[in-house]
Order: sequence, then C-alpha cells, then structure tokens
Amino acid sequence: MSRPVEWDDQRIFLAVLDEGSLSAAARRLGLSHPTVRSRIEALEQSLATVLFTRSVNGLTPTETAEALRAPARAMAVASELFIRQASAPSGEVAGVVRISVSDAMGIEVVPAMLKPLRDAHPGIRIELSLSNAPADLLAQEVDIAVRTVAPKQEALRAKKVAAIPLGLFASRSYVERRGSPAGLDDMVDHDVIGPDRHRGDLAFAERLGPGFAPARLAVRTDSHPAQLAAARAGLGIAVAQVPLGESDAGLVRIIPDLDVAVLETWIVTHENLAKVPRVRTVFDSLAASFETFGKR
Repeated sequence: MSRPVEWDDQRIFLAVLDEGSLSAAARRLGLSHPTVRSRIEALEQSLATVLFTRSVNGLTPTETAEALRAPARAMAVASELFIRQASAPSGEVAGVVRISVSDAMGIEVVPAMLKPLRDAHPGIRIELSLSNAPADLLAQEVDIAVRTVAPKQEALRAKKVAAIPLGLFASRSYVERRGSPAGLDDMVDHDVIGPDRHRGDLAFAERLGPGFAPARLAVRTDSHPAQLAAARAGLGIAVAQVPLGESDAGLVRIIPDLDVAVLETWIVTHENLAKVPRVRTVFDSLAASFETFGKR
C-alpha cells in the first residue's frame, strides 16, 4: 500500500457503496462532491485496486468493493459502539443509547414514551434508528431494539411487553361522507389505504379480502405513518394500532369488534449490554411504557 488506510476513508467508501453515487454520499456525510471523489480515488490508489466502475448510470461496485462491504460495515458499527460506550462514566445512568424501532412505532408511539424517561434521567441521550428491517443486535449495531418477532439468538435478552391489536380506522370526515362498512366484505365499496411494494404487507392485505386487493387501493404506500396520515386526511380506511387509533380524536374505528392482527412486541438487547446502567434504565422504561400502551 502506498499509504495507510484511515477509517475516514473507509467511512466514505461505505457511504458511496450504500448510496450508489458520489453526490448522495457527499450529502449524507456533509462533505463536498470533490472531496468524496478525491478520497475514493486516493483509497483506490492505496489499495491498488478499482472499487467502482463509472458510467452514465452512476457507480457500480466491483467484486473487490462488494467483498469489502462487510468489514467496512463492521468497522462502522464498532466505531459507533465505541463512541456510545465512552459517552458516560462507568456506572452512571447517562450517555447515549441507540434504539432501533419501526417507522410507525418511532414516529407515533415511542417519542411520547421517551419524555418521562428523559425527565427522570436527563443525562441519557437517545438515538432513534427508524427502520422496518431488523438491526443487528449481535454485532451491537444498536443497544436496544423494539421488535414484533421473538428473538431466537441465545446472546440476546428479551422481554415480551405487549400484544398490540391492529384495527381499521378512518377520519370522522370520511365516515360522515361515506359511511362505515359493517364487515370486511363491504370494504369493496370504500376507499382503502394500503401497501405499495412490500411483499409481506401486500400478502397480509390480500388475506383481508377483495377490498384490500392492490389494484383497487385508493392510496398505496409502504410507510405505515404515511398510511395513518392519509387516513387522518380523509383519504380512506387504513390499518393502525388500536391504542394509537383510539387515542386520536379525529379517527373512528371501523368494524370495532374486528382485530385484523396482533403485534406481539418485544424489547431486546445484547446480553453484554443488559447490565449497563443507561441501557438497563432505557430497557426497563420502554418495557413499562409498552405494557401500559398495550392495555389501553
């Protein structure tokens, strides 16, 4: 190698790999486009290899770049974990706790749960990672995850905290305008809000009946918060967590005795973090909040 490879070079390489272009990576990192380009070129020179091929369609990672994806990702996770671990003196209930949660939970549910936690422990700082894809708890990519599937890995510590029913909701203005279906068979006469391309969500929607067939959905989006926002705007009927929908004065539950599914909810952490004061405090606080939320 012509010079040592620095972590910052690897961080930029990973951003380009993830984003697929120099400009998108530059925006993500807060750097200029020329800076990202020159750092990638310097990294290629140091490694004596080509990492990306360039065309009118953007950048395509080479086989070498793809082979380096996993170790670069592991370095990024380790760097973030290093910073979180060092964010508070040992034994104090303070420092950074990174939480992985779905977009719907992270926008509509969890923020309100964090308020009493932060009031009681102002030294705790929260990082919320919103994604419907599970974070890698074994690699300690995050400290805590809120999951709707029970973890199976022995190195993880989990607590089942709720069984949250899902129901159908629409705005009061929609119900006043269109009425309310008496059952799922009547949904074919209504505007329905549902998934766009997510295979699991599409399969779930189709199991609910012909009214939820993709071709007849009035609004389609894979974002659950966007589905709920569309229902609030009067665009149709959407699936939502029952405690959340019933707490919204602008929404009406459709077919009130019908739970279309139940979300079993777990709070999960790595066994190595389970006794870290700041992580344990957030874990216990979230568990108590979800237990209350699930009983509404």
